[in-house]
Amino acid sequence: MYAIVEIQGQQFKAEPEKFLYVHYLGENAKEGDKVEFDRVLLSESEGAVKVGAPTVDGAKVVCEVLVPLVKGDKVIVFKKKRRKGYRRKNGHRQYFTKVLIKEVVA
Repeated sequence: MYAIVEIQGQQFKAEPEKFLYVHYLGENAKEGDKVEFDRVLLSESEGAVKVGAPTVDGAKVVCEVLVPLVKGDKVIVFKKKRRKGYRRKNGHRQYFTKVLIKEVVA
């Protein structure tokens, strides 16, 4: 059993007892909290596939927040124009939330 769920504009494949790193959910998500995502785009159970238009009615994914703030890898953005003396160096580090999928209700 699995589901394709939209979480903050990104699509994830959700299977029970798997981990997901989703974009940072904010300060209101504490460790151990239950979070429900109801924008299920597709669900599969025992070979029966339900495709939503745009979402599957009554379907949801129940997750538990394990680590509310995880820092991703640093990405260096470097811009340069040759012979013009133009150089810009910028770094970015994305924040994530680690969640454990408890169940998929389809």
